[in-house]
Amino acid sequence: MAKKSKNYQFFSHRDCEFFPCHETDDPDNFNCLFCYCPLYMLGKDCGGNFRYQNGIKDCSHCMVPHKRDNYDDIIGKFSEITAAMKKGGSQ
Repeated sequence: MAKKSKNYQFFSHRDCEFFPCHETDDPDNFNCLFCYCPLYMLGKDCGGNFRYQNGIKDCSHCMVPHKRDNYDDIIGKFSEITAAMKKGGSQ
């Protein structure tokens, strides 16, 4: 059986003036597909490495959306994202 390609799960935009937007030791596996993290609106339940500074969510140390292997985990949270959107946004 032929191996199915999953190229749609990874995109690296090395020409971006902000690449990489987070410090990393592995720029070859830095995924830009979720440049704006869809998990952000889940607030404290996003599952990432964040902190609140002056009431604003700071995700500058989070690599969850930028790891090649996290695509399925992020897509798996879309029902939670949709529910949060229906409730009116970030928690």
